Formats: sequence, C-alpha cells, structure tokens
Amino acid sequence: MSLQDRLSEDLKLAMKAKDQLRMDVIRMIKAAARNKEFELKKSLDDAEMSRVMSTLVKQRREAVQEYQKAKRDDLAGKELKEIAIIEAYLPKPLSPEELTQVVEAVIRETGAATLKDMGNVMKTVMARLAGQAVDGKQISDLVRSKLNKG
Repeated sequence: MSLQDRLSEDLKLAMKAKDQLRMDVIRMIKAAARNKEFELKKSLDDAEMSRVMSTLVKQRREAVQEYQKAKRDDLAGKELKEIAIIEAYLPKPLSPEELTQVVEAVIRETGAATLKDMGNVMKTVMARLAGQAVDGKQISDLVRSKLNKG
C-alpha cells in the first residue's frame, strides 16, 4: 500500500472516529503533497512524499520553538501533537551510528579531504539517504566534523 493510499484510509478512519486533529493533519499532508505534485507536474512516489512530510515536521519544530519563546505552551503542544502524527508516516530515522557510517563511506568513496569537498560529500550523502527521515543540519555538522579531523 502506497503512502498516498495509507493516508486516504487513515483519513476515513479519523473521520469515522471524529478525531479532528488527525483529520486536519492528514488533510494538511495531502494538500502539501498535491501542491508538490502540481509544482513538479508528476505524481509523487513514497520517497518524495517522505521529503514533503519531513519539511512539514521541520516547519512544525520551528513553530514550536517560536511558541515556546512567546510562552504559548498551548500552541506548542498542538504543534508537537501534529509532529507525532506526521512522524508516524515517516520511515524510522537512522541512528547516529548509521549516519556516521554513511558519511564516512561517502568521504572514502569521494576522496574528500578538506572542507572544500563538503558540497560534493553533502550532495552524495543526501542522494544516498533519499526517502529517509534525516536532518540536513545534523548531516552537515557531521560531515564538517569529519572533514576537519581528516
């Protein structure tokens, strides 16, 4: 079952259960996916859907930080619940050890030695991890630390 189909089925279940938050989040995911499909002029596969949802999670995390700064814990709590629902559809994130192994392998394969090679390493790592729930900043920091040591 594709991610799109799963979202449609879960939306029906949420409607039957009258779970308003889950309905709103699934509709938001479907709308973001439709916008991306319109932008790309093609249907999204599961990897592209995961990227769309990762973007939504990132936006929600930024909103949580802003709400917490403004002492709006009620709104921050709602955003955290939305994050939990979205993350249920994302693949399990890689552990820090697995990320380190991928980065080290790419550095070896590309022959990267200095920070000047960081762009090439990042591009290869992100391509290899396409469809995975990864944080680009975390990977960037990891690549930078590995290239500084080397």
